[in-house]
Amino acid sequence: AIETYGAERVSEHVGVEPSGDAFNAIELQNGTNRPFNPMVNSGAITVTALLHARYGNETFDIILDRMSQAAGRRLSVDQGVYESERRTGHRNRAIAHLLLNFGLVHDEAEAALDVYFRQCAIEVTCVDLATMGATLANMGRHPRTNDPVFNLKATRAMLAIMFTCGMYD
Repeated sequence: AIETYGAERVSEHVGVEPSGDAFNAIELQNGTNRPFNPMVNSGAITVTALLHARYGNETFDIILDRMSQAAGRRLSVDQGVYESERRTGHRNRAIAHLLLNFGLVHDEAEAALDVYFRQCAIEVTCVDLATMGATLANMGRHPRTNDPVFNLKATRAMLAIMFTCGMYD
């Protein structure tokens, strides 16, 4: 999203502050009504919706391609996990509709949420996760090939957010 829109535009929709709440809290920042950061469900849904607003039906393929590049192999979706996420994701639906209420996601919130559910079902191994982390640690370049996966400026922003906000609670 930072590569697509720039950090300033993304920050209009999602903050970069630690939340201190559970990853799936239905809570937004006081005053701004933005998600605290992109590492909690509300922030991840917001970022996914931003991408969906730009790329529509191609959004998931773009995300999967980028994650595959970072992992160094073609990743896929666990269809059973996706179906389960979609079938039982009522809390995430509530979050998406809260975000829609505050104008932080576009009118196709359900379609963007479907992309989010698919994204949550991307099947990876421990080696994939380590390689993806190493790609970020290598300033967005794949550690084995040195091929660029993420833009340097966006990578620095992602790493700063991950460092200050952590991963979930």
